[in-house]
Amino acid sequence: MVEPLPRRFLSSHKSLVTVFWIATFASLFIWQFGGVSSNLYNVGTGFSVFWWSTTVTTVSGFPKLRPVAFNLTEFGAVGDGFTINTEAFEKAVYAISKLAKKGGGQLNVPPGRWLTAPFNLTSYMTLFLAENAEILAVQDEKYWPLLPPLPSYGYGREHHGPRYGSFIHGQNLRDVVITGNNGSINGQGQTWWKKYRQKLLNHTRGPLVQIMWSRDIVFANITLRDSPFWTLHPYDCKNVTITNMTILAPVFEAPNTDGIDPDSCEDMLIENSYISVGDDGIAIKSGWDQYGTTYGRPSKNILIRNLIIRSMVSAGISIGSEMSGGVSNITVENILIWSSRRGVRIKTAPGRGGYVRDITFRNVTLDELRVGIVIKTDYNEHPDGGFNPQAFPVLENINYTGIYGQGVRVPVRIQGSKEIPVKNVTFRDMSVGITYKKKHIFQCAYVEGRVIGTIFPAPCENLDRYDEQERLVKQSDSQNATDIDYEI
Repeated sequence: MVEPLPRRFLSSHKSLVTVFWIATFASLFIWQFGGVSSNLYNVGTGFSVFWWSTTVTTVSGFPKLRPVAFNLTEFGAVGDGFTINTEAFEKAVYAISKLAKKGGGQLNVPPGRWLTAPFNLTSYMTLFLAENAEILAVQDEKYWPLLPPLPSYGYGREHHGPRYGSFIHGQNLRDVVITGNNGSINGQGQTWWKKYRQKLLNHTRGPLVQIMWSRDIVFANITLRDSPFWTLHPYDCKNVTITNMTILAPVFEAPNTDGIDPDSCEDMLIENSYISVGDDGIAIKSGWDQYGTTYGRPSKNILIRNLIIRSMVSAGISIGSEMSGGVSNITVENILIWSSRRGVRIKTAPGRGGYVRDITFRNVTLDELRVGIVIKTDYNEHPDGGFNPQAFPVLENINYTGIYGQGVRVPVRIQGSKEIPVKNVTFRDMSVGITYKKKHIFQCAYVEGRVIGTIFPAPCENLDRYDEQERLVKQSDSQNATDIDYEI
């Protein structure tokens, strides 16, 4: 007798998930503990980041990646975790700023705990963190500068008026590399989270790292942890590579600690990283309501691949909800999302305007989630009353191929609306083991699209059915049907 599909799937897929975990964590172990020995890592952005290996020129144990290299201690820094080293960092960055015509400079941060207030980077700079080097953020907000609101948001994300700047900041930069031998940047966000919950802050919290209006930026081989707010926030940047990163925050009680937030960015690669945080693992953005529409900078041409993500309170990968400048040409592939609230999500609302189009999710594994695939069109959070309620975003050309999983309560919840229908959605090669054995677990409302071949669980009636050769089998006449149940 042939086994029913769910049982055969669960048996084989548990093996698949196990193999995926072993292979991925083995590669992370090799990377973090020095097993990688290739001489050159080509990041595909017009320049390269060298790995620390015997064939790279070294100075005092550091690989030399720029013509001139400095050690932080040369500027009087003390790595005892108590001495505030802001002046040393500022002097080092100033020295490197004078070397642009000579190819820039490198700042080496040796092992130690280097406490500092926020500081700025400069162009043609490499910041290299040695193993067991940790840059620590001061926790007293009086040391954190106030900056104007982001132009595509209009206000600080949490309060009107100015916002706190990021811990490590850069504007109008070119050719910046933040890398190392798995050293770390620690935002010590616990104080910020507590004050936020107690409503003791008068301004929006600052990210851990924020790079604005810049290009040719690389983040590689370091750990970012415990950000006060969003962790890594590239804003209106072009040609950004983020690779071999570990990004951490407590999965509970660490509000808004998104892992990576590409915001109005173009030509970007995020890969080979582990993210476990207190909000979205990755959230692609492009501005908030009328301010984002006026600013008019989309996020586009972004490739996200080979990641393990955990998000207990939000989603592994989100697009929006701030997407008013538009989001397009996004590919997400080879992703494991585990022990999370949601898997992959698109969120928007009336008043956003803009568009989300040409999005591909491919080879995504969902392991123990409440909801797997989400599209939500009523995420009604606005900066002020000046938004246009008739500014309806466009959602179209969204593809899900190779979606696998186990222990998922609701595999699909696509909630379009009469004003914001979801158009041209495609499902192909999907098999997700479920924990909640009710009928309405593939939920749809105002969705147009198709299913190619056989998928599990059975799709909603809104979608056309095609066979494996993409021949039409049954055309739906129920695109506007609604079957959304938040009680499941």
